[in-house]
This record gives sequence, C-alpha cells and structure tokens, in this order.
Amino acid sequence: MTITHHADDATLMSYSAGTLGEALSAVVASHLAMCPSCRNNLAQMDSLGGLLLAALPSAAMTTLPPQPAALAAGSIGKNMRAPCCDATKSIPHPLTRLIGNDFNAVPWKRLSLGVWHHRLPLSEGVKGDLRLIKIAPGQVMPEHGHGSTELTLVLDGSYTDRVGHFAAGDLADLDEETEHQPVADQKTGCICLIASAEKARFKSILARIVQPFTGL
Repeated sequence: MTITHHADDATLMSYSAGTLGEALSAVVASHLAMCPSCRNNLAQMDSLGGLLLAALPSAAMTTLPPQPAALAAGSIGKNMRAPCCDATKSIPHPLTRLIGNDFNAVPWKRLSLGVWHHRLPLSEGVKGDLRLIKIAPGQVMPEHGHGSTELTLVLDGSYTDRVGHFAAGDLADLDEETEHQPVADQKTGCICLIASAEKARFKSILARIVQPFTGL
C-alpha cells in the first residue's frame, strides 16, 4: 500500500492535543492505523507536547481544558498510537469493532443511484457526522463544498477529483474553501470513511432538496 495523501500537520496537532472533534478523530485514528508516516509524525508531536507540559508550572496544569470524552466507537481516537492494521485488509483496526472485517456485512442503505451509506454512532450531544460511503464503479458524486473541515479516508478502491487521485489509505483533509466532485474508479468503485464538522454545501438543486433526508 502506497499512501500519498496524509493528514495536515494542523490536524495531527489537534489530534495529539485531544482537541479534534470526535468524528474527525475517528477518521484520523483509522488513517494512522494504515499510515506509518503519519504515526511517526504523531509520535514526534506527542513527545513535543509532553515536553511542553513538563515545562509548565504545576498551577498552570490545573487550568488546562479537559480532553474530549472517549469516542462512542470504543475510544478509537486518542488510544491509537501503534500500528494496528493488517496491510492485507481494507478495514483498519479501529473500525473492526464497529463493522467487523467484511464490508459485505455492513448494513448499507441506499443514498442515491449507485451510492450507499452507513452512519456510525457518536457520543450523545456531540456535533458532527461520521459514516461509511460506498460508491459504484464510475459513479460521479454531486459537486459540493464544505461548511468546515471534512476528512475522507479511502478504505477500498479509489476516486479522483480536482484535488488528485485517492487510493486505499489516502486521506483527503479538506477545508471550507475546497469544492470538488469525486468520481469513483471505473473498475473498483470505492469505499470511504467520511467525517465532517458541518453539513456539505451542494451546488445541485436536487442534492440540496434531499440533503435534509440524508443528513450529509
């Protein structure tokens, strides 16, 4: 597996500090399980953070904000620090307790023609969206932007958009300024894990009409 798209440094720093949202943290944890490069970068950030904390006076330590609650998905965010993914399988270890080891066993629901999804649970009251998306070969997704950060991790197959080509293990770390229209691989289609802090901004009138029913 050759991974060419990685988490931004700012995203990894937020993850290391425990300030990244729950849904986004779940995607980062899954990417870390597949990406030795990002695990190494995270380890360096963790070490630097530890040194900075050690240099703080004890009084300042008591004023630090609390870490976010454990992820509903079995604390799959901050507890991922070591390689836990069998490189021969598509589903990274942090997700196996949620969906098992077989994509065919996922209770997919049709989202639109050639597109299926499965929404994953977050802690009660937590803002954001976390779901699996399965796209049929050659299917074109509606063009859209993002209200805030969106993280997309390719688990199987691949897709292409104006940002580049994304294959298994690649992470698209997109902000509110990015607009794109993913096209699934003509032969394999793709399966992705997607997290967003805000709802997408669709250009298509039809996509905007059905958005309240899909939650995207």
